Amino acid sequence: MPVIAITPAWDDEKNRIMINNDYLDAVIRAGGSPVLMPLTDSEDVARSIIQKADALLLSGGSDVSPHLYNEEKLPVCGETAPLRDLQEAWHIRYAMERKLPILGICRGMQIMNCLMGGSLYQDIATQYKPDLKHPCYDTPRDCVHTVEVKEGSLLREALGLDAVPVNSRHHQAVKALGRDLKATAFAPDGTIEAMEFTNGYPMICVQWHPESLEDRFLPQRGIFNWLIKEASR
Repeated sequence: MPVIAITPAWDDEKNRIMINNDYLDAVIRAGGSPVLMPLTDSEDVARSIIQKADALLLSGGSDVSPHLYNEEKLPVCGETAPLRDLQEAWHIRYAMERKLPILGICRGMQIMNCLMGGSLYQDIATQYKPDLKHPCYDTPRDCVHTVEVKEGSLLREALGLDAVPVNSRHHQAVKALGRDLKATAFAPDGTIEAMEFTNGYPMICVQWHPESLEDRFLPQRGIFNWLIKEASR
């Protein structure tokens, strides 16, 4: 079984890492062995773990620090975790050096975009003024809108659908895409909901949370099946 390194969230107040068990269950159901990364300021530790992994899963969580995309933090930006930003930068760097497949979910998509030189809306409602309410935190496991998926994308192949219903638990989103990235799914209001590399590197990033849907909406499991298949190569 391929080993999938998963980045956790961080609880400053309780001094502990956190992860929604949906991530672990989704990886296990797809045939992988999930391993939680520690939150550490040791680059050597981060590198060592990635050297033993077969794929990287960047989970959701707190907002990405705006300094990563050369902006001042606005009052509408939520809590950030600078140590997590730093560690995930190491994870992504070493994973890409090894050409490991990467799955980014919600914040995972946002940090990937920022590290590739892109930017974010610090708050969708005030900076983008969408037609949809994206932060539907009261319905974390329910579909609230659909996304259109681009033909020919890795995501389209993984899902087997050109449109899919999704949940929505984010108040930030991609504004400008980073280098070598392309958008592969859109919400009805034009919000970028997924992205991939233009050069064929095995990476899928989605803005929604498929780990909270794949047990009941089976097309969503295709995203994790894709990750395990790529990790097994």
